[in-house]
Amino acid sequence: MLGTIVIIATILAPLMGGGHIEKAQMINTMLFVAGINTLHQTWFGSRLPVVIGGSSAFLIPAISIAVSNENSNYMDPHERFKKSMQRMQGALLIASFFQMVIGFLGFWRIFTRFLTPLSVVPFVTLTGLGLFARGFPELAKCVEIGLPELILLIVISQYVPHWMSSRRAIFDRCAVLFSVAIVWAFAALLTLSGAYNGRSLNTQVSCRTDRSGLIGSAEWIRVPYPFQWGGPSFDAGDAFAMMAASLVALIESTGTFIAASRYASATPVPPSVLSRGVGWLGISTLIDGAFGTATGSAASVENAGLLGLTRIGSRRVIEISAGFMLFFSMLGKFGAVLASIPLPIVAALYCVLFAYVAAAGLGFLQFCNVNSFRTKFILAFSLFMGLSVPQYFDQYWFTSGRGPVHTGSTSFNNIMQVIFSSAPTVALMVAYFLDCTHGWGHSAVRTDSGRHWWGKFTVFSADIRSEEFYSLPYNLNRFFPSF
Repeated sequence: MLGTIVIIATILAPLMGGGHIEKAQMINTMLFVAGINTLHQTWFGSRLPVVIGGSSAFLIPAISIAVSNENSNYMDPHERFKKSMQRMQGALLIASFFQMVIGFLGFWRIFTRFLTPLSVVPFVTLTGLGLFARGFPELAKCVEIGLPELILLIVISQYVPHWMSSRRAIFDRCAVLFSVAIVWAFAALLTLSGAYNGRSLNTQVSCRTDRSGLIGSAEWIRVPYPFQWGGPSFDAGDAFAMMAASLVALIESTGTFIAASRYASATPVPPSVLSRGVGWLGISTLIDGAFGTATGSAASVENAGLLGLTRIGSRRVIEISAGFMLFFSMLGKFGAVLASIPLPIVAALYCVLFAYVAAAGLGFLQFCNVNSFRTKFILAFSLFMGLSVPQYFDQYWFTSGRGPVHTGSTSFNNIMQVIFSSAPTVALMVAYFLDCTHGWGHSAVRTDSGRHWWGKFTVFSADIRSEEFYSLPYNLNRFFPSF
């Protein structure tokens, strides 16, 4: 999650006119808000052990705001940064109500009630697999530290526990800490020894532990507060583009919720709980807009993968980690030290963690009839389109600077680019439509799709274990019942 925050701040801060100081403040603010959002999601939202952090789904509308002609009129970079942030705040505040309406009014409950294991397989699989560009391509930017991190993580987490069975739990649960500490220290030694002196700028940015300027720019103590960049400004086009991003964020978060429930040994998430979680995700986006994080929130995919790697599905552990987020975000120097971890090290972690999320999706195949040609077609076509369509949209964006949809409306162009650049969103649309229409009414469809097993979890009260996993604390179910 910290890696995603650093990537978002690294991309947006320079485009908005910010320097190292603004970048450090953005990172601390996003980390602070992530702590708050994680706590209320685990307490009152989905109740799953998930971390809520910044989402890259909001990058396209945020970049569009940052480079717009309205902001280029400000000659002072700091003033341009503030004006850009204020426009992003206004758009996020409006987009948050879109998520809250979909979640709290039960629209998402109605939609997810028709999910089956067959449509969940490509959806959840591409929630992890669709992020492949953040894995080895980023690792290879500094292969001398990225590859050792990947190898060390696999050895410590997968092989050492079998060699030292008496201490298996330590290596299962602390493999990330051990491997990152070792390789981070190695990267620091390479930096101090001058190994990267005279190398290209891209190499230094990717490999050096002191490349970001964060530690020197961060304040010792700084508590983020609402509207710290000034009052929000509102624009209809920005708001619609952010609403599209919030739709993508809630779809990707739903896939993460389903994966997290598998690794937390919980029952499949009832639709009413998914809808409740999405509603509280809207409150997270509202808080993002108030504090000025530039992007909205989503459930962290990498932290869902971490549940599988560590085999710890405890809600209490996530709440404690949220407390650490709040602590390190207020002590700016400490947060900056953590944010100075070279991104190829983080990318090496992604190679394993995203793979675990993809595996959670593939695990639902056990409830489907994989011998059915209907099942094979829906699985293969939705997986292929979920990878192919976003690849086309992303490649077009990077080569031409705009998406393949280029009408006279910038906001409409951004809406299309945001939706079709998301692999799980495309996979869900294709799989959901085909599963609900292809061969519907045939006697074998219910069994082929796995609905015969999934159906009992579509109603909250149908399985007594749902109350154990998902009921609200302090007996709040009396006032906010789940259906």
